[in-house]
Amino acid sequence: MNLHEKYGLRRVINACGKMTHLAGAIVLPEIAEVASESLRQFFVLEELHALAGKTIARATGAESGCVTACTSAGITLGVAACMTGEDLGRVFQLPDPTGMKRMVVIQKGHCVNYGQPITQAIRLAGAVPMEAGTINSCSVAELRHALRGDDVAAVVCVESHHTVRHGWRPLPEVIAMAHAMGIPVIVDGAAQDLRLRELVAAGADLVISSAHKYLCSTTGGIVAGRADLVRAVLLQNRGIGRGMKAGKEAILGAVAALEFRESQDIPAWTAEQDRKVRLVLSLLEGIPGLTLGVDLDPNGCPFSRARLNINAAVAGMSAGDLTRRLAEGDPTVVMRAHHSEEGYMHLDAIELTDDEILLACERIRRVLGEPA
Repeated sequence: MNLHEKYGLRRVINACGKMTHLAGAIVLPEIAEVASESLRQFFVLEELHALAGKTIARATGAESGCVTACTSAGITLGVAACMTGEDLGRVFQLPDPTGMKRMVVIQKGHCVNYGQPITQAIRLAGAVPMEAGTINSCSVAELRHALRGDDVAAVVCVESHHTVRHGWRPLPEVIAMAHAMGIPVIVDGAAQDLRLRELVAAGADLVISSAHKYLCSTTGGIVAGRADLVRAVLLQNRGIGRGMKAGKEAILGAVAALEFRESQDIPAWTAEQDRKVRLVLSLLEGIPGLTLGVDLDPNGCPFSRARLNINAAVAGMSAGDLTRRLAEGDPTVVMRAHHSEEGYMHLDAIELTDDEILLACERIRRVLGEPA
């Protein structure tokens, strides 16, 4: 069924990557089959949660895990769990935090907006974000000072290239300092599912990742971590988490995705991404004003992207102009343009077939005045 034709929607050539604003990942057939079948059956929800907990624990090395509506929901519910523990009375009380620890420490350079300010995800639990340091620096002294408060419920760390990369305190250091004071650490690893084992092994108390990015599942958030805190996250479904609960297709989709990941040949997957990047470079070489390169994933995930540097004086347009021109029409070609104001963009080929790579590169040549 062609949904674009049926509903009059533009086709998307996704050269941007695993992005929520492009409706998540293409769900792999092995995962789509499980999610689709789940829609035709009933289950005891507690048994689904138990299955997810065992699967997440096995796949990540964590004590336990659960599935939420998305990573953002997982952050809110993780913060709430650190505030209430397994006290159902406190769960019912939120978002009123009276009598509970309510401050959540976060480095100021981690206060990102991923479609919603992360500080708002914290506040939704009834907590209060405490920003440590300045936008480009958080010293040990500043972080230690923030952690000393008697009212601190948790620390939130963001593992993302969107954070400020200069002058921050790295995750292992934050975990050591927080644990020395008995404070749990929550990691927002939305696009870091390829690093889940690494982040759990670092000692984080809760690690939250998206099921619908590199795991290629239905929309959901995977929470991995301490068994008591995971139980407290699930308990929020009887309180503020009721509107953030995961359905059967999200839970079983995440289970199927993690099972697929366990058997996946990651080196072969990386080699395929490298091949697609080389194809992009071969199709775009020789365009005046366009210098090509390759950038590794800044978060340490095992793949790279094609980098397009635009010399506006030669090309006749800026990187931002090119981004906007490519997005026009049907199909729309959506580039990874986080750095367009700095004069470059990326072509992320992970979600592209070879035919779509050809189409995207032809459009780039056409816009820049070269024959397709």
